[in-house]
Amino acid sequence: MNTSDNFIFPINIGNPKEITIFELAKEIIRLTNSESKIKYLPVVQDDPKQRCPDISLAKEVLNWEPKIELEQGLRQTIEYFRKM
Repeated sequence: MNTSDNFIFPINIGNPKEITIFELAKEIIRLTNSESKIKYLPVVQDDPKQRCPDISLAKEVLNWEPKIELEQGLRQTIEYFRKM
């Protein structure tokens, strides 16, 4: 949105600090004091085993990088959904 009209490329704004879905699920369960259990399903064939986004373009073009740590962001998200 804040680039020139001739910039038409997607920009990854993920977090370059890699975390597994298992670790993320455990953290959400911990922060919500949930009694949920993690269910394992067969892996999708073309699903990547590692996901670590390259945000160099976001830094260069948008002067953007994550400013909130995962736990703080999860706490804010959980609070938002509790208020709904």
